[in-house]
Amino acid sequence: MKIAQVQYFDNQWRTDLIPDGFDGQKAQLVLAFGDPALVTDAGLFSHIRGLFPAAAIVSSSTAGEILQENVFDNSLVVTAIQFEKTKIRCRLSNIRQQDSSYATGMHLMKALQADDLLAVFIISDGTHINGSELVAGFSENNPNGIPVTGGLAGDGARFTRTFAGLDQVPEEGNVVAVGFYGNNLTVGHGSFGGWDEFGPERTITRSNKNSLYEIDGRNALDLYKEYLGDHKEELPGSALLFPLSIREPGSTEHLVRTILRIDEQERSMLFAGNLPEGSKVRLMKANFDRLINGSSMAAKNSFGAGKNGSPELALLVSCVGRKLILQERTDEEVQAVKQIFGDSTSLAGFYSYGEISPFNPNTRCELHNQTMTITTFSES
Repeated sequence: MKIAQVQYFDNQWRTDLIPDGFDGQKAQLVLAFGDPALVTDAGLFSHIRGLFPAAAIVSSSTAGEILQENVFDNSLVVTAIQFEKTKIRCRLSNIRQQDSSYATGMHLMKALQADDLLAVFIISDGTHINGSELVAGFSENNPNGIPVTGGLAGDGARFTRTFAGLDQVPEEGNVVAVGFYGNNLTVGHGSFGGWDEFGPERTITRSNKNSLYEIDGRNALDLYKEYLGDHKEELPGSALLFPLSIREPGSTEHLVRTILRIDEQERSMLFAGNLPEGSKVRLMKANFDRLINGSSMAAKNSFGAGKNGSPELALLVSCVGRKLILQERTDEEVQAVKQIFGDSTSLAGFYSYGEISPFNPNTRCELHNQTMTITTFSES
């Protein structure tokens, strides 16, 4: 595997991360993560196509871009990969072409199926897609338990329009899935949060998929505002600072859910993932050191970290909520990952509206919020 990276920042291209001997003509996969205004710029897309004419170009808008040990805003980070023996196949679907987010996931996973399918990486629209339903659709058509990872596109802290694309300027409503095939690629994953739970555990008494109406028989929005205090005037942005921990009926695993928007007329809250009735929930708050340590744990848990040597490439998908909390310390969580992997690992990624990863190896894929999620790649 050979990896090259370029970046568009401050109105110019940085190309010093293209290693000697890398042939852009032979790159099979390009991942472009950028500010919405840049990733949808047709001229910048054409420049990327010119650098890597034969590659599948997968694009996503972000809430911040990751390049090596640094975090950027208002940039475009491009990672080109040349595999030696691994084959890839990319597929795109738009939510308007399917009956639901669930159907979109089923359709894409079916399109990628093959006996030698090794792993799937997803880039999805982050505002029109129900992330939980999308992931459930991928899991429904995944009888062999192929690891599925990825993230939902971002739009800074605006939560208005997100974009994803395959071999074209990205658009709203798109979901792109990349399949990796063969026996020469080692793919690993790790996901960790680091938030502190507080307050009593409560029960969801009325919800509809990812819309929440009542907790313990009370209006959920009113209850949530009580906890937020002065922060309630800043909703929905301030909700990123106080996510919910959820434990679904019959499960021992705790997921984190973040509010995307509120509806004052309906007195409801819309989340990035589902909140089934009967689930137990608690509020969460940030612990700076635990958030940064959580990034280290995600790196350690991902395959190859300190086990069979460092991976060649690590794709980091971290939540916009973590970035808003950490602010000037945001670089530290990426640097914590770099310390685990070392200089031989290329890092790229973005800040998202949702992270996709199994909890553990050989478990089904889940939608996460407020985590650092890492997918690692090494080719033998």
